[in-house]
Amino acid sequence: MSFPGAPPIYDDEDDNDDEVFLDESDIIHEVSMDYEDLPDADDDSETEHEEHDDDSMHIFTGHTGELYSVACSPTDVALVATGGGDDRGFLWKIGQGDWASELQGHKDSVSSLAFSYDGQFLASGSLDGIVQVWDASGNLKGALEGPGGGIEWLRWHPRGHILLAGSEDSTVWMWNADKGSFLNMFSGHGGSVTCGDFTPDGKIICTGSDDASLRIWNPKTGENIHVVRGHPYHAEGLTCLAINSTSTLALTGSKDGSVHIVNITSGKVINTLASHSDSIECVGFAPSDSWAAVGGMDQKLVIWDIEHSLSRGTCDHEDGVTCLAWLGASYVATGCVDGNVRIWDSRSGECVKTFKGHSDPIQSLSVSANRDYLVSASLDHTARVFEIEGFQ
Repeated sequence: MSFPGAPPIYDDEDDNDDEVFLDESDIIHEVSMDYEDLPDADDDSETEHEEHDDDSMHIFTGHTGELYSVACSPTDVALVATGGGDDRGFLWKIGQGDWASELQGHKDSVSSLAFSYDGQFLASGSLDGIVQVWDASGNLKGALEGPGGGIEWLRWHPRGHILLAGSEDSTVWMWNADKGSFLNMFSGHGGSVTCGDFTPDGKIICTGSDDASLRIWNPKTGENIHVVRGHPYHAEGLTCLAINSTSTLALTGSKDGSVHIVNITSGKVINTLASHSDSIECVGFAPSDSWAAVGGMDQKLVIWDIEHSLSRGTCDHEDGVTCLAWLGASYVATGCVDGNVRIWDSRSGECVKTFKGHSDPIQSLSVSANRDYLVSASLDHTARVFEIEGFQ
């Protein structure tokens, strides 16, 4: 539903905020990134973290608390953002010192980070309920307010500067970041909105909640098109969600260990992928859409043939799988509770590389724009960069 009572964050007389869903002609493609006088890293700061094997090519040690999120710029191969439990975020560049710009102002943990499709903006979301928008040089553009609870996740529209955020207060909020203006609030979930995204065509929003439901929305009108819940869907809260490239299927995972595929157009559950015995933490479609990967706390990553609903193989881990990232058509990377990052050949199920270095669980993974680097964020207060050239 729409929320006309919410005031705009900035003064703006132009109410034509939702054109991005219909017209791509007005979208800005120019990206400007200027870095001046970046301080160099103190290499001695890394020694305290290297009491064990370390395969990373760079360690970022700017945080003083646990890291929860990492995001690589889609346009600048070296630019990385991290956020954590020290209420701080950082923008930094691989190979250009240990920090670039501190993202100041949040009053609680920085739980989520996301770059816009063109790399022009970075959004940071915090458990203080505030979303801040920055340019690619780390200059604050504005703060977006509204949610009454902590920010669970952030997603940008695939073709414009429209930002979506899920909150602990069971609502989803949408803003125009160019104008700093409120667009819509989506209400209906009965619990924290734990996952969500725009479809790749930008025409639909899918959100999952701790209330064990998936909701499908019209972003222009705020209409709740479908609600997916009850048998044969998840019995417990949703933890993760992925949408295929054709904007037709949503893959969702739950605390109850179940995985389901939903037809976005009809709102019907069309398949169940049963193979896990503990909470699902991450799901992701391969670039081809024909395969998908599912990781859980039962120490397994399962590769699925989506077209035929067949398990292609199980990749056994030494501890729970917390996050994953497809590196290309054949390889998928996983982050694990044991602190290791692993690369798997999805065709054979073989672990082809194990990256060591972290001493605590991995919370988030992100791949650089040129797909040469994988960056991991860990509860050990560091982010690490691993070279993955050749695993595309």
